[in-house]
Amino acid sequence: MNPPRLSHSAALILKALSLGYCFGLEVMEVTGLPSGTVYPALRRLERDELVESKWEADAEATAKQRPARRYYEVTRAGKAAAQAATERYPLLARMCPEKHS
Repeated sequence: MNPPRLSHSAALILKALSLGYCFGLEVMEVTGLPSGTVYPALRRLERDELVESKWEADAEATAKQRPARRYYEVTRAGKAAAQAATERYPLLARMCPEKHS
């Protein structure tokens, strides 16, 4: 099965996730996209099974004195879609620096 064709913003978000940026605010910061673009796109990527998500434990968020985060991870199909998107949008290869923890 061929990977789905992604919009430029969805491709950028998927690329950011594949580089280790794993929650919405990080994705917004690295891509420069607004929340009104990022969060609906994350929901579509999850619906299309290109990413999976899970909520951080409440205890961890409380210990860090912030709301719980929803963490996203790229699936196997998502990795194929990210590769296809990078071929379709060559600038993606240079747009997102890899995250260093």
